Amino acid sequence: MPEREITYAEAVREAMCEEMRLDPDVYFMGEDIGVHCGAFGVSAGMLEEFGPKRVIDTPISEAAFVGAGIGSAITGMRPIIELMFSDFMAVCYDQIINQAAKTRYMFGGHANVPMVIRTPSGGGTGAAAQHSQSLEQMYCHVPGLKVVVPSTPYDAKGLLKSAVRDDNCVIFLEQKLLYRTKGPVPEEGYTIPLGSADVKRPGTDLSIITYGRTVQMSLEVARRLAAEGRSVEVLDLRTLSPLDTDAIIASVKKTKKAVIVHEAVKFGGFGGEIAATIADSDAFCCLEAPIKRVGALYSPVPFNAALERTVLPGCDRIEATVREII
Repeated sequence: MPEREITYAEAVREAMCEEMRLDPDVYFMGEDIGVHCGAFGVSAGMLEEFGPKRVIDTPISEAAFVGAGIGSAITGMRPIIELMFSDFMAVCYDQIINQAAKTRYMFGGHANVPMVIRTPSGGGTGAAAQHSQSLEQMYCHVPGLKVVVPSTPYDAKGLLKSAVRDDNCVIFLEQKLLYRTKGPVPEEGYTIPLGSADVKRPGTDLSIITYGRTVQMSLEVARRLAAEGRSVEVLDLRTLSPLDTDAIIASVKKTKKAVIVHEAVKFGGFGGEIAATIADSDAFCCLEAPIKRVGALYSPVPFNAALERTVLPGCDRIEATVREII
C-alpha cells in the first residue's frame, strides 16, 4: 500500500484530536477556532466532534484566555491554546514569561503548567510587520519554556503529541507557509521526543543547521549542490529548547563546516546560540572555515511582496553563503 500523505495542518489537527480522545483533561481554546476553524483552518471538524465545552471560542483577549489556560493547567487540565498569530504573544507576555514558565519551579514541582501554546509563525504571506515575525529566540531565552518548531507533517504530529503530554509549558510554532505542504504520516499514533534533532539529508562536505520553513529551503540548496558533486548535510533541530547539542556537534565534526539558517532576524537570533554551542565544544577544533549564519535582514517584515522576499532568507541567499565556504 502507498504511504499515506496528509498536509501539515491536517497532521496538527490529527495530533490534537488523538490526544483529546485519549485524555478527557485535554481541551482546546482560542479565537475563532470553533465555528470558523481558526485563521488557517487547522481545527476543521473539531467543534462537531468534541463540542463547545472542549473546543472553546474565546474573546479577543490573549491575556485573559492564556491566563485562564494557566489556571486550568495548575488545577489538572491540559489545555491546548491557539494564538491566531505568534506576534500576539506580546499581548500575553506576562502570563507566559512570569507565570507559565516559572510556576513549576517556584512551587518545587507541586504545581505544574502542562499547557501547549500553538501559534502560526513567520512571514511569506504578505501579512506585514505585525503578523509575520519569527520570535522563537525570545522564548528560548526563558527557563521553564520548551520551544518546538517542526518542519514536516510527520514531525508536527509526533512532536505535538509529546508536547501535550509534557508537564511544562510548550511553545509550538507552526510556520504559516508549511500548513499546505504534504508529507507521509502514519495513521497510527506515535510520538517524537522533545529535544531530538533529525538529519533530513546526510552529507560530508558541509552542515546546514536549521529548523522550521528554512529546512525545505536548505534541502533544495543541498539538491542543487549535489548536481555538482557536493555533499551537504541538513540537520533539522525540530526542538530549540531543549536543544540537541550532541547532534549539532556530531554533524559539524563530520563535515567540518557549518552554515546556520533561520527565518528570524539574524541579529540576536537563535543562530548565535547554535554558533556558540559549536564554539564551546570539541567540534570547534575540527572547523576548516568560519561558521556562517543566514537569517532575515534587520527590518520589520514589509507588506510589499518584493521587499518581503528581500528581507526574508531564501534559497539563493542560503546557496551563496554555502558556496562562500564549501
